[in-house]
Amino acid sequence: MVEKIALLVIFFAVTLALGIFYKKKVLSMDDFVLGGRSVGPWLTAFSYGTSYFSAVVFVGYSGQFGWNFGISAFWIGISNALLGSLLAWVVLGKRTRTMTKHLDAATMPDFFSKRYNSQALKLVSALIIFIFLVPYSASVYKGLSGIFSMAFGIDFKYCIIGMAVLTGVYVVLGGYMAAAANNFVQGIVMLGGIVAVVVAVLNGKGGFTEAVSSLSQIEAVGVGKQGAYTSLFGPEPLNLLGVMILTSLGTWGLPQMVHKFYTIDSEKSIKKGTIISTIFALVVAGGSYFIGGFGRLYIDAGEGGMPSVAYDEIMPNMLAGVLPDILMGLVVVLVLSASMSTLSSLVISSASTLTVDCIKGFIKKDMKDNQQMIFTRIFCVLFIVISVVLALVPGALITNLMAISWGALSGAFLAPFMYGLYSKKITNAAVWASFIAGIGFIVVNLFAGFMPGTNAGAVSMLITLAIVPIVSLITKKPDKEYVEECFACYNKVD
Repeated sequence: MVEKIALLVIFFAVTLALGIFYKKKVLSMDDFVLGGRSVGPWLTAFSYGTSYFSAVVFVGYSGQFGWNFGISAFWIGISNALLGSLLAWVVLGKRTRTMTKHLDAATMPDFFSKRYNSQALKLVSALIIFIFLVPYSASVYKGLSGIFSMAFGIDFKYCIIGMAVLTGVYVVLGGYMAAAANNFVQGIVMLGGIVAVVVAVLNGKGGFTEAVSSLSQIEAVGVGKQGAYTSLFGPEPLNLLGVMILTSLGTWGLPQMVHKFYTIDSEKSIKKGTIISTIFALVVAGGSYFIGGFGRLYIDAGEGGMPSVAYDEIMPNMLAGVLPDILMGLVVVLVLSASMSTLSSLVISSASTLTVDCIKGFIKKDMKDNQQMIFTRIFCVLFIVISVVLALVPGALITNLMAISWGALSGAFLAPFMYGLYSKKITNAAVWASFIAGIGFIVVNLFAGFMPGTNAGAVSMLITLAIVPIVSLITKKPDKEYVEECFACYNKVD
């Protein structure tokens, strides 16, 4: 317990110190939200990676999908690295930075407003972001509480509240740069922690070869034969594909993820950041899903092949059985790092959106810079409080909360954002169609339940990727002169 507490104290001290340090450097709203658009490749890449992979992945997704898919869950980590990181940076990085700077857009709703010349799009997209980032934030808190309460024997609600307070303090003080600097430190902890955990989990069952051999002897539920949990694509390849699409392609439409491209300092940094981000994703996501695949060796199966504990408790129980105290302390700090980095991105995205796009955009258009920062800090606190309240609701699975959030946001935003960076032909009607179809599909599935939430999120994105160009072909074309001005930025040299 002494080692675990010592690691926590050091972690908290570093976190708060960085928040206090960067408070002195936040002189404008641009500094608070965008870091002055001067963030280097290492901080940006680590911010992208740590915002991507939270306790939701390490605790919720790796536990549930490792149990369901076995070792093939590792494909999710590979797709996260190649599609969710590498291709996202290649396809979106340069063009996002260039156009958002040209349009002077600080948020995704701000981009929609200026790219498509519509104030209504700004208001609606801002409300969508605030509403649907809340369940994702709540899922992060729930993922944290399981590991934390198991390691320290503290009721999970106190873990959630403590986490919320700490995150709120450093984000409110130092804004984006405090979050980015903390993300870098937290990313290093995550890399070291994942490697240590993979080694410990495999050693706990006699090493890699012995662990795979033992897993291959378990009969897969619904398949009726052994070896499915060690096969190439596992016992449920279609469901595996749905999770891969949701967790990989989903990053392309999430406001807190693409926001990283707004802040990076140059196109040269984007090339370096692409490599760093991809390697980070491969280690963290690949390692998380890989160890999750061995969950059946540590947790007994109950009725119908379900785990004897809740899905969200698989990883905490696995690790409790194999890790010594010092490594358990490292895992607690790992999960704290993963959670706080993601939470800080969510908080800044949602709060800045309400201030810039709702208050300043419609209610008080002459709002001064210092007033914007005050409102943003207030909304940071409000967002955290609402998320905590939702996280304390019993019964909601981490994976369900995340699937709702990612499915709705990326279903609504991915297509009009990506196409808007490349095509001059996308119409306002197509953007509205994407909003309605993306969110509508997730909401209908939430109540009707005709497919798993992860699959619904993947289908939502694929539907809107098809809808946007089709609707653009049959609806009123955008003003040619206005669109040409938006795309003039690509003719300039960085």
